[in-house]
Amino acid sequence: MIPLIQREVVEKHHWLENKEFVELLALAQTSPGPMAVNAAVFVGYKRRSLIGSLVASLGITLPSFLIILIIAMYLIGFRENHYVESFFKGIRPAVVALIAAPLYSLGRSMKIGWGGILLAASVAATIAFAGISPATMVVVVALLGLLHGIIRKKPEAD
Repeated sequence: MIPLIQREVVEKHHWLENKEFVELLALAQTSPGPMAVNAAVFVGYKRRSLIGSLVASLGITLPSFLIILIIAMYLIGFRENHYVESFFKGIRPAVVALIAAPLYSLGRSMKIGWGGILLAASVAATIAFAGISPATMVVVVALLGLLHGIIRKKPEAD
């Protein structure tokens, strides 16, 4: 959903600048609920206040809900089908690419550099191999970012 939202909101309609979109992603990910819905609510609110956020919420949730409802009603018997199972195994690399592509473009636009890449990789490795909760890592990295910001601002204040 992130590349689709970015394409529509930033590139096609120019409702947000790329920097605003990155900030919106951070807010959407820290808010409870699905990230795409949170992003839609924020964009809708920025464009048309309360009505915009309501319409955006319906616009992003209703199609998926209806599709899943139809699939659940008619295709429940295909769950054990060998071809369906193989299909889902086959699309895993595409899903990884769909997640990695917007991260790469956002990282380039923000000029994160090797330090940010190393931090992201070490956080992912810690979650995957040390068994630490992603929520714990979000708090730890947020505190590290806050500390980094405080340290960087001190010389400017002097």
